[in-house]
Amino acid sequence: MLKMVFQTTASMIIERGASTRLATHVRAMGCTSVLLVTDAGVIAARLLDAVLAGLKGDGIAVTVFSQVQADPPESVILAAADAARACGADCVLGLGGGSSLDAAKLAALLARSGESLADIYGINKTKGPRLPLILVPTTAGTGSEVTSVSVVTTGAGEKNVVYSPMLLPDLAVLDAELTLGLPTHVTAATGIDAMVHAIEAYTTKNLKNPLSDCLAREALRLLSGSLFQACQDGKNLEARENMLLGACLAGMAFANAPVAAVHALAYPLGARFHIPHGLSNALVLGPVMRFNLETVAPLYAQLADIVLPGTQGSDSEKASTLADYLGGLAGELGLATRLRDLGIVESDIEALAIDAMKQQRLLGNNPRELCLADVRSIYGEIL
Repeated sequence: MLKMVFQTTASMIIERGASTRLATHVRAMGCTSVLLVTDAGVIAARLLDAVLAGLKGDGIAVTVFSQVQADPPESVILAAADAARACGADCVLGLGGGSSLDAAKLAALLARSGESLADIYGINKTKGPRLPLILVPTTAGTGSEVTSVSVVTTGAGEKNVVYSPMLLPDLAVLDAELTLGLPTHVTAATGIDAMVHAIEAYTTKNLKNPLSDCLAREALRLLSGSLFQACQDGKNLEARENMLLGACLAGMAFANAPVAAVHALAYPLGARFHIPHGLSNALVLGPVMRFNLETVAPLYAQLADIVLPGTQGSDSEKASTLADYLGGLAGELGLATRLRDLGIVESDIEALAIDAMKQQRLLGNNPRELCLADVRSIYGEIL
């Protein structure tokens, strides 16, 4: 008997140029004062110019909070919430990559609910309410605009999460024009990140379901079919649109069928060494897939038919071909392929492995159980 719950963002707009018309939606929510949460890179790329002009031109008061950094620490989250209170914001707008969107979610919640961030880590610990929330991604990676989780760096090598349906925004706006200026390495890393979301949702041990399966397959079709185009020609708007939609669909999938060991091993790389999340995922993807082969080869074989049409052989052979291909994708796209290239040395492996084993929320979803020695071995494989 099928039994499942599926949750996602209530309303979405997918349209080129839609980010310049956000004022209409802010006013429809009954709001007139916006805290815009973003990062310095978005400002430097001038992605805010048309957005701010549209909001201010319609009489919306806007305060920009641009202190978000990759893998945002608690201090940034709390500062964003303080900024929302200080300017009297009645709406929060997150615009940027996953870190900006995650920070915006928590700023909207904390500014209104008055809860302590330390008290709401975990699953459904928050009571709310939150301020109205609009999320606008500028990278095709995290799918944060359709997930009910925010990730926070809580210490050296450690991340924690707030998980609650309250973090789903009132509106997500996907405007591919905002992604045209992404550098090639960011396009590549975030694209692989989105592919990981789809792969892990499709093979998760817990809460795998027919809706997430459909979304994961379509996400992989869009992402694998457009990633090289988007990297080779950053102005290819159709490829950019496919990437943005693919990342969103993958986000919907893993928000309901949770990710697993790839993310568990990626988190310490970001928290300890500030390696971008997409690149961290790309580095560990191949070895984790090879580790999982004996358990989920039939599922990987189904995904091989999407990513590498025409692949021949048994399920095991097709699955192995897919793992090797995806494991080499970072190098094909010009990204780092070894931990040593990023300043990590052999003596760091033990701490990384210990940190990864703390991610039992994620490791519990992996189709094959990992022990500390397995994690050490996977990091060692890519050292």
